[in-house]
Amino acid sequence: MTTLEDCRARDAADPLAPLRELFDLPAGVIYLDGNSLGALPRSVPARIARVVAGQWGQGLIQSWNAAGWFELPRRVGDRIAPLIGARAGEVVAADTTSVNLYKALSAALNIAAQDAPGRRVIVSERSNFPTDLYIAEALCKERGCTLKLIEPHEVAASLTADVAVLMLTHVNYRTGAMHDMAALGSAAHAAGALVVWDLCHSVGAVPVDLNGAGSDFAVGCSYKYLNGGPGAPAFIWVHARHVDRCWQPLAGWWGHAEPFAFTPGYQPATGITRYQCGTQPIISLSALDAALDVFDAAEALGGMAALRAKSLALTGLFIELVEQFCPGQFTLVTPRKPARRGSQVCLTPTGLLPAGSGYAICQALIARGVIGDFRAGDTRQPDILRLGFTPLYLSHADVFNAAVQLREVIRSREYAEPRFNQRQAVT
Repeated sequence: MTTLEDCRARDAADPLAPLRELFDLPAGVIYLDGNSLGALPRSVPARIARVVAGQWGQGLIQSWNAAGWFELPRRVGDRIAPLIGARAGEVVAADTTSVNLYKALSAALNIAAQDAPGRRVIVSERSNFPTDLYIAEALCKERGCTLKLIEPHEVAASLTADVAVLMLTHVNYRTGAMHDMAALGSAAHAAGALVVWDLCHSVGAVPVDLNGAGSDFAVGCSYKYLNGGPGAPAFIWVHARHVDRCWQPLAGWWGHAEPFAFTPGYQPATGITRYQCGTQPIISLSALDAALDVFDAAEALGGMAALRAKSLALTGLFIELVEQFCPGQFTLVTPRKPARRGSQVCLTPTGLLPAGSGYAICQALIARGVIGDFRAGDTRQPDILRLGFTPLYLSHADVFNAAVQLREVIRSREYAEPRFNQRQAVT
């Protein structure tokens, strides 16, 4: 039986423990929602203040050159690149995940049309993040293609001769289940299809090696495990073998070969620069740039391998403690096998707990200072209490205390109180 003293001993031996001091975390809060919005790095407010007061306030328009604003999306992309197995010059931080997915899927369909015109199907999981499915659905309507939705175990069998693109999220947002990127990429390529990966729930939490896996396209957000702040810019990566083969559909001036020539005809830039569109949000990009300093510090302490090891330790500990403190009251939705698990633990109420009580349990936990979130289910999948474990700033003692609070919410039946059952706009 694991005790709080055991957890404190693990924290004392944790080489990543100093990273917690790089974040401004509220007192009395155990933050288990970094998989939705990362915590605030201490370096960010001062950086934003310098950009606003100095670069904008004093430098004015000269800061496009003097402060390097115009190159910032590519510089930030170069800082994200090592976290996803990409090389310098292969990633650009720009726009949103949805917009970048539209670019990537469109380009992938264009390349598929060049190489195998008969392939007009996009395959994705039915449980994929909804915005990914909405973008794919809209693009299929626009192109006269078909979106085929499957269950996770059907991926390999779905790669038929008419499939142009396999679009998957590396770590599922609802369950925390992680795909084998290299194996599925190889299967797709063997079947003649391209692969587009969504890394929103992977980047900064689990090791990713896009080039090593031979992937084709990838997109991701930066406001979760990268801690870039609400609405922080997303990123897009395109393999070198594809990047110059076609235009991306949103051919804006920032993706032009000579944006300040102001010619009426579009000439795409070479490389990933062409995947930019319009003017980018410099203040948000600057915040993200500052937030990424945390990963420089982490690199000196073992990098993504060390973060992944701690992530598995934290999630494994929480699973153990839930089963110790709340036996028979939750079903584990997240895969138990470490190789299949991202950096979150997802539970659905079962046994003696009322069906559909996940939201109220989540709200009762928040009232106790344990912040997680909830994802609604349907007739196929139950409601899910979703808890993220960010290894940059969470301790083993945090995990123990969170499990204790969950036990107390269940024991006291606080979740039955009306105030915890009133749905808010954001769950």
